[in-house]
Amino acid sequence: MDLSKIIDKKAEAAAYMQEEITNVIKTFGKRDPGSEGEKQAVEYMAKQLEEYTDEVVVEPFDVYPASFMSWIYISVTFVFLAMASYFFMPILSLVLVAAAMVLMFGQFIMYRRLVDKLFEKKTSYNLTSIKKPKGEVKRRLFYNGHPDAAYEWPMVYHLGGRAMLLILLTVFMGIVYVFGVIIAGIVLRGVNQAATVIGAGDIINKLGYGMFAFVPSFVSMFFFWNERRVVDGANDNLTACYMGISIMKALKENGIELENTEVGVLITGSEEAGLRGAKAWSEAHKGEYEDVPTYIFAFDTIREKQYLGVNVKDLNGTVKADPTAAALFRNAAKKIDLICNDTTVPLGATDSAAFNQGGFKSVGITGMSHDIQKYYHTREDSYDNTDLEALADCFAISVQALEDLENEAAAEKK
Repeated sequence: MDLSKIIDKKAEAAAYMQEEITNVIKTFGKRDPGSEGEKQAVEYMAKQLEEYTDEVVVEPFDVYPASFMSWIYISVTFVFLAMASYFFMPILSLVLVAAAMVLMFGQFIMYRRLVDKLFEKKTSYNLTSIKKPKGEVKRRLFYNGHPDAAYEWPMVYHLGGRAMLLILLTVFMGIVYVFGVIIAGIVLRGVNQAATVIGAGDIINKLGYGMFAFVPSFVSMFFFWNERRVVDGANDNLTACYMGISIMKALKENGIELENTEVGVLITGSEEAGLRGAKAWSEAHKGEYEDVPTYIFAFDTIREKQYLGVNVKDLNGTVKADPTAAALFRNAAKKIDLICNDTTVPLGATDSAAFNQGGFKSVGITGMSHDIQKYYHTREDSYDNTDLEALADCFAISVQALEDLENEAAAEKK
């Protein structure tokens, strides 16, 4: 199978993506997780994919969007209460700061659903679209993107990504200090006395006063995200949605029918609420697609071609990508002499992490500097701030990977 005529049209495909990204943003408005805008965008994409594929299924799922970032309010409040109770009942302060740390680690670092049901329930949507081959299915490849957009991160917009990371580091150091002082207070005073007032003038009291040096950084976390402003999400992540759709469109318009490779598009909602759509899809389809080698390319923020590559580790560096899926994209890039870096998602995650945790073979593919840029999760992630070359290169590599998978299936038959 030779798909070079599609690859040669990568600039045309990029222009189509740019046109549709602009159209979705202008037509459907804000697309925060579980919103009407997100729903309408998914329905629109479903209609487009019905023209290019054989099967399109839209599945609703429950989501609690505010829970993913609202842990901040709970954890920071617990830390403040721990700081205050330290001077009266250190045991209570230990319980409070431990609860704050568990919530921060579970809800934000590991993307668990610890407190989701404490918040308002909404409905989000996943879309599965499949184009069947002419013959027996020997391989399967899904292109994935998420249609929802993030709430703005004011720190990044006003101060820059590095300043935000510095503040987060200070907050982390502050929590460690508070936890350490509380433990020291309990150990030095004894467990029995730790349940009562610590004497004024005690050295442990003086260490406790040091906790208040971190109050400004703790307070700043209340302004980490702005739930009243939803960004346009042109790069993050309409670029990913239309990467897959543009490939399906190109196959259809060029009359190309694959022989043994089933190819499809997954649109998974509410990624910005903690990968909730990819988690729901993985649970709903657990045990499916095991008949043949199946891979998922989870695209996210295809904006800077010099940083285009595979994320060998995801979810704050804790989840490994599937090595075969990563190699498929990496080798395809090498064949057509385009950039493909090996990188890691050091802060945050892509839907690939949820797919891999759910038992599927996936790799996250990003085209962005992980030294957070000003457009990331801010109002500057707009339709007039995309990069056509990045989109074109990612398109070309993704098509080449499909060709390689098809040729692999053909070689297996022989």
